[in-house]
Amino acid sequence: MQISTKFTIAVHILMAAKYFEGKQKITSSFLAGSIGSNPVIVRNIMLQLQEAGLIDVKRGPGGITINRPLSQITYLDIYKAVETNSGNDLFRFHENPNPRCPVGRNIFKAMDDSLDQIQRALEKELAAHNLGAVYDNIEAAVEAS
Repeated sequence: MQISTKFTIAVHILMAAKYFEGKQKITSSFLAGSIGSNPVIVRNIMLQLQEAGLIDVKRGPGGITINRPLSQITYLDIYKAVETNSGNDLFRFHENPNPRCPVGRNIFKAMDDSLDQIQRALEKELAAHNLGAVYDNIEAAVEAS
């Protein structure tokens, strides 16, 4: 199982927005240069972060504003903002199992509880980590280099 790069790109966006706050205009092109990605991908992720209420984006000199202290933004907040397409389920079932097949007819029931438990455990762990700690690590690494 792998979470897409959208998660780490979103964290990178927020870290850069905080680090360069007041020092540099934070544009999608600037962020793409830092991330090593395409500005369109960065803009799409910024839109998801904005729709989740984590940032505000203003055209022109406004740039990005982070709406909460980093210590109040968890990995779970980021995950839900950028990784969930429809609904919040980590696992998605295939859509058309054969109802005449004993396995196809029962596969959802057989797996639902365990997959729910796995999702709750992942969400609990993601909620335990916040971006304030990530930023502290970045500042320490910058000072050490």
